[in-house]
Amino acid sequence: MKDDLVLLVVGSGGREFAVAKKLKESRHVKTVYCAPGNVGMQTIGVETVPIEETDLDGLLDFAQSKHVDWTFVGPENVLCAGITDKFEKAGQKIFGPNQRAAQLEGSKDYALRFMNKYDVPTARHETFTSAETCIAGLKDFAYPVVIKEDGLAGGKGVTIAQNEAVAQETIKEMFAGGQTAVVLEECLVGPEYSMFVVVSEDQFTILPMAQDHKRVGDGDKGPNTGGMGSYSPLPQLKKEDRQRMIHEIVKPTMNGLVQGNYHYCGVLYIGLMMTEGGPKVIEYNVRLGDPETQVVLPRVKNDFAELIDAAVNHEKLPEIEENDQSVLGVVVCSKGYPTHPAPNVKIGKLPHGTNTYIDYANVKGDLDNLIGDGGRLLMVISEADNLVQAQDNVYSYLSKLDLPDCFYRHDIGNRALRD
Repeated sequence: MKDDLVLLVVGSGGREFAVAKKLKESRHVKTVYCAPGNVGMQTIGVETVPIEETDLDGLLDFAQSKHVDWTFVGPENVLCAGITDKFEKAGQKIFGPNQRAAQLEGSKDYALRFMNKYDVPTARHETFTSAETCIAGLKDFAYPVVIKEDGLAGGKGVTIAQNEAVAQETIKEMFAGGQTAVVLEECLVGPEYSMFVVVSEDQFTILPMAQDHKRVGDGDKGPNTGGMGSYSPLPQLKKEDRQRMIHEIVKPTMNGLVQGNYHYCGVLYIGLMMTEGGPKVIEYNVRLGDPETQVVLPRVKNDFAELIDAAVNHEKLPEIEENDQSVLGVVVCSKGYPTHPAPNVKIGKLPHGTNTYIDYANVKGDLDNLIGDGGRLLMVISEADNLVQAQDNVYSYLSKLDLPDCFYRHDIGNRALRD
């Protein structure tokens, strides 16, 4: 591969911060741009570009004018909007699946039909296109029942309804909110894991696994969020269970991508659950997870730019080497998240941590006077010899902060330490 690579990362969150940081560490990389990026990226030497992630024409013009070698796409909405198709048509290399493949995340129903076609195990499910038929369909499912919006919802379009009244109300709200389809699923039981597969046509390689914490409150209480914290590795995951996941889920999924001529080049994130009946897919995402990326990439020993360069050029993908470190991160959010996150939250200047660091997300202003811009603001991360130490480091740092308009979960990583 060539040296002095000029790269563009699309997105502005903590995931893109972690990706840009990892790419910047490569000896092959000269410049990393991030559009639009965030103010925290100046701490890692990344050049932010004032082009919105949804401005596909603006991004393409920029990539061409700066002779970008390849572009790495962070967010799913941009992939679903067809950025890859636009870039490839113009002869620009890009890492992220095309618009057709992005439907695996863009539509729950599309993903489920793909799983059915290619024998990928998942929950029993049914899709409905009206509130009336969906409510009538509840009789075929036991409680609790999982109710999913068909379209993109930023990780927040899933409700687990404990009874008929909640289920009916949820269904009515989803259709009233503009959903054209809603999926009912049986509620699976078991630990949930995130598996990140780097795909290049018919090849794949697997990044370190992580576990996310979706619910907003301690003890997994409250509504779903984009993710409140994560950790890697997973001491509670048996080696043979991981092998089953690869054999029973990754391989049939890859078979479907190849058989279906998806020409997939990007990350396929498989959210799965280890049930008594074996591993089952909860969802596909067509990009890296946020906040899992922030704890997965620090554990990758490979040169990340070499890996992605091989993928976009359809060269042989390397085996992923994992280091022995434990990485744990806790997301700091503005009050009211996920339903009504407070805007313009005062953060100020954050102190330097001796054994922690920060991946910035929804922040603006400057580093001496940071303002939270709503939702998930930043993530405090520690790399340590074990998860107990990493968890201690993060919560010790957080306990010293004075952030009255923010909150975070106090139990990230407890599942691994308890199990």
